[in-house]
Amino acid sequence: MQFQQLQYFVAVAETRHFTRAAELVHVAQPSLSQQIKALERELGADLFQRARGNITLTDAGEALLPLARRILADADTARHEVQELVQLRRGRVRLGATPSLCTGLLPDVLRAFHDRYPGIRLLVEEGGSHDLVRGLARGALDLALVVLPLPTPAPALTTVELLREDLVVVSSPEAPVPGRAGRAVEIADLEGERLVMFRHGYDLRELTVAACRSAGFEPEFAVEGGEMDAVLGFARAGLGVAVVPRMVAARAGQGLRVTPLARPGLHRTIALAHRSDVAPPRAARELQRMLLEH
Repeated sequence: MQFQQLQYFVAVAETRHFTRAAELVHVAQPSLSQQIKALERELGADLFQRARGNITLTDAGEALLPLARRILADADTARHEVQELVQLRRGRVRLGATPSLCTGLLPDVLRAFHDRYPGIRLLVEEGGSHDLVRGLARGALDLALVVLPLPTPAPALTTVELLREDLVVVSSPEAPVPGRAGRAVEIADLEGERLVMFRHGYDLRELTVAACRSAGFEPEFAVEGGEMDAVLGFARAGLGVAVVPRMVAARAGQGLRVTPLARPGLHRTIALAHRSDVAPPRAARELQRMLLEH
């Protein structure tokens, strides 16, 4: 009994027509008929009754059909499982993330993933949440770390909350402490301070500016338009103060004063997103699991 014979048998059983079954499995009808006859000889029983163009299953055919379907389904499962194992030995994961997460959260997780799956290529694209959502939508990314709420409605995306992170104020140790020395900084203390600000489209820029406006003032910028490393460098040089994630500030090294924001403070929620209509590749799902467990 051959696997291919079972495929042909199931096709005929489901279509009740040899020609249509042959078209379904992409084989010439005479070849399909020959394989069915060979299967019947192997089993020692007719599987179909052929009368005036009507094809029906015999008792033997009725008994074989669920078993044949199960064998074919098991073969598909086996093929899928093997392909997934192969994907963990070689392949790629396309991950999008905001620059601050590339600096703070990702290095440790990506190192652990690379140690476990050295054959997987990691392709990381930095961008704001808006750009990352568009990358997911057009299929350019498998996963993305985005800031909630998303800048635009994205019903085709599935998001899983990853962490809620505090924001802090960083400044040069040689500059005056924002607000009153020895206590946390109020948002209102930033009025009159010269801020080092991220470029337009940056989630942290929008969050900081919105908080200042809610406190009743328009923020003043000493310099604007930078990415994370530039903003930290400008603050370290004393050009102004910046509001950054606590995780980033902790990794920024020497030369920066870190001051917490007074309660309720500012926070951002990080989520892992992927398309709802397309399952991520096996390697991407494994990276997703490691990020959620981190």
